[in-house]
Amino acid sequence: MHTPSLVGWLLVLLCAATGGYCLTRSRSGSPAQRVTARCEALMAVGMAVMALPASVVPPPAWSPWVFTAVFGATALWALVRRHPHHAVGALAMVYMALAMVGMPDMAGHPAAGMNGMTGMAGMAGMTHSAPAGVPLLTGLLLAYYAVYVLAAGVRLVPGDAGAGPRAVVGAERGACAGPPVVLRACQVAMGLGMLAMLLAL
Repeated sequence: MHTPSLVGWLLVLLCAATGGYCLTRSRSGSPAQRVTARCEALMAVGMAVMALPASVVPPPAWSPWVFTAVFGATALWALVRRHPHHAVGALAMVYMALAMVGMPDMAGHPAAGMNGMTGMAGMAGMTHSAPAGVPLLTGLLLAYYAVYVLAAGVRLVPGDAGAGPRAVVGAERGACAGPPVVLRACQVAMGLGMLAMLLAL
């Protein structure tokens, strides 16, 4: 992937924090909220592992295939359970894992491209490699996540500006303080992380 090392570490921290919170929420709330928390936790952990710098934790050559198997099964489960967003996210993880297998930088080491978004630091003598994956598919996924992040972000805005002070205060108490809203904020963070990872292909 072609992003600076700092971006990679920020993604690791973002995804790890989001995954940790979702794991704490996976045993409470309504059944639907628990399912959402578990799916988001799996995605967050997968993204954090994918973003780890190879200089710190060198990934084994078979790691892309593990990502493909785990998130392929997750996508199938999400489709069966009629969770389209989680299915798209899992398939996006499969796509990124397979795209990194074909990166020119990974010759002789199939998982070398999974370098935690470290970019080409330390490889200044090499020419900039072409983007991995299928540009059209990458563009469609970027468009999907951009719309998702914007729509989910709007839903986090508390209350209605025209509903009066009492309604706004009530909405803030009910919508901003509860764990479901924090879970939705985690989904927005995961969407931003996915955008960054897709841009790095």
